[in-house]
Amino acid sequence: MKNPKTWLITGASRGFGLDISRAVLESGDRVLAAVRSNPQELQKKLNDNPNLLVVNMDVTDETQVLKGVKAGIDHFGQIDILVNNAGYGLLSAIEEATDAEVKANYEVNVFGSLNVIRAVLPLMRKRRAGRIINISSVGGLGAYVGWGLYGSTKFAIEGITEALAMELAPLGIYATVVAPGFFRTNFLDKSSLISSKQIISDYAETVGNMRDFAAKVNRQQPGDPQKLAQALVKLGNTAHPPVHLPLGKDALDRFRIKTAEFEKDIREWYDTIIGTDYKDVATN
Repeated sequence: MKNPKTWLITGASRGFGLDISRAVLESGDRVLAAVRSNPQELQKKLNDNPNLLVVNMDVTDETQVLKGVKAGIDHFGQIDILVNNAGYGLLSAIEEATDAEVKANYEVNVFGSLNVIRAVLPLMRKRRAGRIINISSVGGLGAYVGWGLYGSTKFAIEGITEALAMELAPLGIYATVVAPGFFRTNFLDKSSLISSKQIISDYAETVGNMRDFAAKVNRQQPGDPQKLAQALVKLGNTAHPPVHLPLGKDALDRFRIKTAEFEKDIREWYDTIIGTDYKDVATN
């Protein structure tokens, strides 16, 4: 008989969070689902499953995060897997976005994730077991016009997770960063995507075209979110999970294009790159 794990999933009310929560419950595991408001609505969406506890948790509020984690421990006894999924998109040219718009995006996507990580790691360290799964994006693997600021939050998540994996490895805890490509969720809806209030006409051919493109492809993306949810269930039950997991052919293609371009730059600038070392440093 399966020994059920307890998953803490943030941003569980819709999109990836809802699909992952449903898939985890169907697998027989338990879910501590974190939502910003109206926990009763999610409870109904998931059929009042007895293995589900929904808590109010704004990830930017550290006190609320700690309270939600405590509620989960009191109810389930432990948290085995954290899925840091809460976040939203910001579509803007780098110059267009205000300081407040950029900071708000970082508060949720980066500092919110760190709040939850800090809340669960003492519990995992005590047990010398656990999984941290941070949701990044294809935009965290390579930049796109109009998505540079949002992508920078996901670049941060990539780097944080890489270091976290190294720091936690001796403690029996694994960290993985998942980079989804374009999936058919509500990400491009107004509920999950903010466009900068300022629009500069000089960026019409770049960011302006991206805004038009995003509107046209909404709900037509190639990725199946239910298959992503199943991939995360598999990830949570894998003995030795990877540090990086791109999901979707488009995410894989973007990563391969970036690495090929990087290698091209290295070849062309190799002498300059290694030429900055002191003369007594051996080079190959």
